[in-house]
Amino acid sequence: MHEQAWERRLMSALPGACGGAGAGGGAGREPTLVLVEGDAGMGKSRLVHRLLELPQARAAARLVVTFQASGGFVVADPLGPEPRAGSSVVSGRRPGVTGTGAGSGGAVAGAEQGVVDGVRSPANEARESCEGSEQAPAPDAAAIGVRITAYQALETLLASTRPVLLVAEDLHHADDDCLALLRGLLREPPTPFAAVLTYRPAQLPRAGLPLGAAVDYPARLSAVRWRLEPLDERRVRGVAGELLGARRCPQEFVARLRQRSGGVPQVLVDLLRMLRDAAADRDRDAGRTGRECFTARDVDEVGVPVRLAELVLDRTAALPEPYRPVVWAAAVLDEPAGAGDLAAVAGFGGEAGRAALIAALEGSALWETSEGRYGFAVPLAASAVYGELPGPVRERLHDRAAAMLAAREPVPWARIARHWRGGGRTEDWLRAAEHLVNDDEAAVTLLEEALEVGGLPPEKRGRLALTLARGAVLGRRSDGTARVLRGIVEDAALPAADRGEIRLELGLLLHNRKRRFEEGRGELRGAAEELTEAGRPALAALAMAALANPFFPGASLAENVAWLERAEAAAEVSGDRAARTATAACRAIVLMNTGDPEAWRLVERLPRDSRDRAARQQVARGLCNTASGAVYLGHHRRADELLTEGIELAARSGAPFLERVGRGTALFRDWLTGRWEGLAERCTGLVAEDGSASDARVVLALLALAKGDWAAVRDWLPPGDPPDTSYETCEAPVAATAAGAHIRLLLARQEVESAAEAATSAWAWLGRKGVWVWAAELAPWVVEAHSRVGRRESARRVVAEFAAGLTGRDAPSATAALLWCGAVLAEADGEPAEARARFREAGAAYAGLPHPYARALMAEGAGRCGLLLGGEEVDEAVGELTGCVGELTALGAVWDAARVRATLRAYRPAAPRRPPGRPGYAERMSPREGEVAELAATGLTNREIAATLYLSPRTVEQHVARAMRKLGIASRQGLTHEVSRAREGAGRGDDGV
Repeated sequence: MHEQAWERRLMSALPGACGGAGAGGGAGREPTLVLVEGDAGMGKSRLVHRLLELPQARAAARLVVTFQASGGFVVADPLGPEPRAGSSVVSGRRPGVTGTGAGSGGAVAGAEQGVVDGVRSPANEARESCEGSEQAPAPDAAAIGVRITAYQALETLLASTRPVLLVAEDLHHADDDCLALLRGLLREPPTPFAAVLTYRPAQLPRAGLPLGAAVDYPARLSAVRWRLEPLDERRVRGVAGELLGARRCPQEFVARLRQRSGGVPQVLVDLLRMLRDAAADRDRDAGRTGRECFTARDVDEVGVPVRLAELVLDRTAALPEPYRPVVWAAAVLDEPAGAGDLAAVAGFGGEAGRAALIAALEGSALWETSEGRYGFAVPLAASAVYGELPGPVRERLHDRAAAMLAAREPVPWARIARHWRGGGRTEDWLRAAEHLVNDDEAAVTLLEEALEVGGLPPEKRGRLALTLARGAVLGRRSDGTARVLRGIVEDAALPAADRGEIRLELGLLLHNRKRRFEEGRGELRGAAEELTEAGRPALAALAMAALANPFFPGASLAENVAWLERAEAAAEVSGDRAARTATAACRAIVLMNTGDPEAWRLVERLPRDSRDRAARQQVARGLCNTASGAVYLGHHRRADELLTEGIELAARSGAPFLERVGRGTALFRDWLTGRWEGLAERCTGLVAEDGSASDARVVLALLALAKGDWAAVRDWLPPGDPPDTSYETCEAPVAATAAGAHIRLLLARQEVESAAEAATSAWAWLGRKGVWVWAAELAPWVVEAHSRVGRRESARRVVAEFAAGLTGRDAPSATAALLWCGAVLAEADGEPAEARARFREAGAAYAGLPHPYARALMAEGAGRCGLLLGGEEVDEAVGELTGCVGELTALGAVWDAARVRATLRAYRPAAPRRPPGRPGYAERMSPREGEVAELAATGLTNREIAATLYLSPRTVEQHVARAMRKLGIASRQGLTHEVSRAREGAGRGDDGV
């Protein structure tokens, strides 16, 4: 049963629900009971809070109680007023607990309002008051002057409040009498009535019976049980993105968070706060403003949250002392294990191991994670237990684990090496490390650790380093790999040939995976020379081919071609199939990305069916990179074919990095061709997997710009001053596109001088690269920026250089952009008729690609010029602009559509005024209020909205205020949620903005 399903069921039981009886109180509605179970930190209270925020729950008479370990309870509504001192806490009758009510200081003790088991919601943080009905106070034992039991207090509360909605949290703490009272209520529930009862299943006095005994529920009562499951990776990514920023949370980081936290919400939030604080401290010490991305290693090194550590250590300490080693064994193994393995590592024999495991399970120190496998509910808890083990005990446990694993076939060398290392047997674990392969995350980590051990003989160090380095670009690597390899290549004792190969892999890793292009180029140049001198031309050719790739910034096209020619010569000398395939693929990439038609013939000749895995990986690289080039050229059908083939071959050849390259290309293609539905989600998904997915980030910036979310544009574009510094972190064609987006953002904000400066810098940068076909998404905005500040000669020079660079090139997208540039020049020169014709010609070119967003912008330009011409052109121009609004709205380009609507309103005759004294929209938003609210929801300021809609900032301010009042929200921040919800409602046919 989904969470939304039981929410709907609960709400249908309350007054005011759709489809219910009319006045008179909901006769005929089914009373509803929802039992919510979950261990500590799973988010039970968060769900209760969410339920209480729903409109029907706000309007209903309700009672919210939280039972405490004493057997008493607290009357506390997280959305209601603060509990009254001396009357909110009712003591229980358990042994050792007095029966009197709490004194004046007891009301708040142990019951901080708004603190939930799971993720703390913004409403909790703000402690917003509830608009629901008044709650009757709990009986004030101190005022009455008598002792009352929890049962008596609860009975009185139920009688006095007669709740339609009852919420009882932490039912596992309730005493027998209170449980009996609740059972009686549920045997004969009133109508209407809904109840939500939460509890921890492992702490129920009677397993499976949250109310202490079976209840004779009536047939008319709908009773359901909802078990909270751990967060999956998608939801972990969402929580991490909220606390740390989505762009800082790559896939490997999110996966490690999910694995170590077990998906338990409270543990996850505690861990994220620790990571955030630790990163802030390190950045402050280093004088940085903030790291780009978190890593899996950060999760491993940050430690164990206090709340989790205390819980698991307390549960372990509660076990009889002879049984505790089974928990220690689970901590040392650090992965779910069978009962026999746990007993062997703990040193138990026979029934002792079984008895110890049962005790650990009953005490919730360990859990059955899957059938026949036992470990910690939260894997990170193992670290808390492990950290408290005395050294000799820990080493003995590791020795037993290593001995147990050594008897298995095949020998699990990575696991044995870890245990020998933990047991202090350095020689043994380094010997085991030589058996490791480099395609396993744990093995990679152990190899990195082994290479950092001092005193290793050069031969052994070289062997281990080559094992780690080979395939570094295409395989699985931790973030420490580059650091370790950099230390290795500086070792003068290392054989030159080995050092050259390791340097090659390091350069490729820095270049392709880490986007540290300048460092990567330096290592690749060094590797090319070392490998040539060492007589290894095949590997030298691979280094040279990487330096020939025009995608990477820093080198001009002429330099790329020079390296390509050297690579081809070296590959020919070597006779190596993979080297020759790599250089053939590289030539196809260079030609495709310069718009040379010969590229298509070379791509067809790449040996897709090679038996050599390394050669197939080079073909996959060629297909994915030529597909990217084809997308930038505007050959989308043929690009799709190459992309499909390249991604499939990359997967078949074991090159996941190339798969991600292909997916990034597909995202940019989707942006160009108008496949915007779900595009933002696809982009953020790729960013989550690969924090350096620059193409996905730039597409997110372009989407945000079209929607008017200008703050998000800044967030997603490369940081720094474009393009010379900031765009050294992304591929050259992506950098050119990002530079165009940056210039357009400045123009939209009316920062025209800054836009012109950025345009001059970006155009000079692209000129140094020398690949003019990549100017398709840059050139029009460069010309626009120069024209807006009156530098028409500069604009004309840009157009002339662009046209010359495209001579003889097969580049439909750039050709359409050149037509756009001509239209902008004509409009700036005060020639609307010529500009209108050129905008239409450019629009036809974009329609043929197809690039629907660019085509719509051309329709806007043509329509704008038609309005300037006046006369017979006006009606046709209005039609163009009206159609343009429809196209932009369908795409989701909120800001663009609003701008075009404002242009239409500016040229249309004023609409007849309403008769005085009759409001036009009452409590519904007017179209103008909805338009302003939608732009405000994206984060635009009043001044920016005013510039877009041709209004005064004061008028915008009034529209925003009226929209907020009609939506029933108190802050501008709430507009984002409410406008989104209204838009979704409009999609379903409901009333909306």
